[in-house]
Amino acid sequence: MAKFLIVEARFYDHLNDMLIAGARAALEAAGHEAEVLTVPGALEIPGAIALASESELYDGYVAIGVVIRGETYHFEIVAGESARGIMALTMDGLAIGNGILTVENEEQALVRADAAQKDKGGEAAKAAIALLELQQRFAR
Repeated sequence: MAKFLIVEARFYDHLNDMLIAGARAALEAAGHEAEVLTVPGALEIPGAIALASESELYDGYVAIGVVIRGETYHFEIVAGESARGIMALTMDGLAIGNGILTVENEEQALVRADAAQKDKGGEAAKAAIALLELQQRFAR
């Protein structure tokens, strides 16, 4: 059994709750346990994961959040930089599943967050599990 940290940027409560439920269900179905940490926004998720990784308390991470396009360029910055930060940590060897939704509107987010539809929270957890298994396979 591994221990995962779900790091969520809580902005859209109802969507995050759905994503977290999907992530928890996938982790528990695979026999793992999970804890949730809330940060202010999607840009803070990579930093929180980096800090948590230094504690060596967790085997893997699931990033959860929702970024909906608005009228300004802010969407591109948040979407791109949060993904870049998570990818950098993954390339450094951390097992992270990226479940940050970057969508045009709330309707798209609802379909992706709903476990009965696209279940992106569950998919992110499964990605983290897969990366952890690869990490263990290639460990020396």
